[in-house]
Amino acid sequence: MANAPDRTRDIAYVALGSNLGDRDAHLAAARQALAAIPRSRVIAESMVEETAPLGAVPQGPYLNQMIAMETELSPRELLTELQRIERAAGRTRDVRWGPRTLDLDIVRYEHQIATDADLQVPHPAAEERDFWRRELAELRSRLAPS
Repeated sequence: MANAPDRTRDIAYVALGSNLGDRDAHLAAARQALAAIPRSRVIAESMVEETAPLGAVPQGPYLNQMIAMETELSPRELLTELQRIERAAGRTRDVRWGPRTLDLDIVRYEHQIATDADLQVPHPAAEERDFWRRELAELRSRLAPS
């Protein structure tokens, strides 16, 4: 008899971005920190790509990547972990759309949504950002059963 699927686990897609300092090092440290989140594990990583910044604030280009995580955490719990990682990387929230050492966003979960004032899953810009769509498609193709 087959085991019933574990309904407490889900797949979260998290976007990583950096445009200050050693961008490669910030993404590498973020991947390591994401892999250490309790009750979660990284199951796939997209390629890293350089993109133009969004918004009107003058700043340098970003390095972006997306990871897929199998997790037992709710969107709110995962957001708390992501913000902790951002703070550890020197992230400040002084200027909206400004440059940052590290930006971590929950793009979507496979089976959960969140509609709080400060947390929306899927992310409201998920369909507007070409690089997120490319990275998400890359991850989903890697995770698709053969």
